[in-house]
Amino acid sequence: MDDFLAHILVVDDDEGIRSLVKKYLNENEYLITTADSAEDAFEKVKIIKFDLIILDIMMPGKSGLEFIQQNKNNLDTPIILLTAKGQANERVEGLEIGADDYLPKPFEPKELLLRIKNILDKTKKSDLKRIIEFENIKIDLNKQLIFKNKIEFKINNTEKIILEKMINNPGKIFERMEISKLIDLDKERSIDVIITRLRKKIELDSKNPKFLQTIRGTGYVLWIE
Repeated sequence: MDDFLAHILVVDDDEGIRSLVKKYLNENEYLITTADSAEDAFEKVKIIKFDLIILDIMMPGKSGLEFIQQNKNNLDTPIILLTAKGQANERVEGLEIGADDYLPKPFEPKELLLRIKNILDKTKKSDLKRIIEFENIKIDLNKQLIFKNKIEFKINNTEKIILEKMINNPGKIFERMEISKLIDLDKERSIDVIITRLRKKIELDSKNPKFLQTIRGTGYVLWIE
């Protein structure tokens, strides 16, 4: 493993895509394990700690979304979804339940490589020991957990990156474009989905947020005192 940059699980029922991705990423010094179904992936994540998962949404049997849903409480590995054109709803749902990024098919292998590097780089940069407590909320970025009224919520790597930046700059307004560059997502709708997901974990009333507030027409701000 010392000779590789990271260990990645590629999950896709299409053998051609699995082979293409494995070959390309092997050539770029990544160790690759493949799975041809969500069920196969589940068995592999039980015994191997992967650095990242590339996951197709539409597969026979359980879908990629079902895989995330069933494993979100015990899996903190970053996930890139592979989606077909016309799967906008599935992409949004994937982000809502914990995926970090998505890439529409067909895709350029080089773009996939850049997205992998961005996520892994941000994961390493954001690996700071940070524990923040305010009112009845405790955010532990190191363990990627939020405790609200003694209820535990997991946060994924994308949420961790956003929270870490906001926690270190309380009261600063983050424009959507700034957040977009931070997490390498260029869709405003996707950013709004992530913020909504965070609010559900932080706020007592996510529809009337006290801490993670919207600045209309601009972006978002985190108020913690």
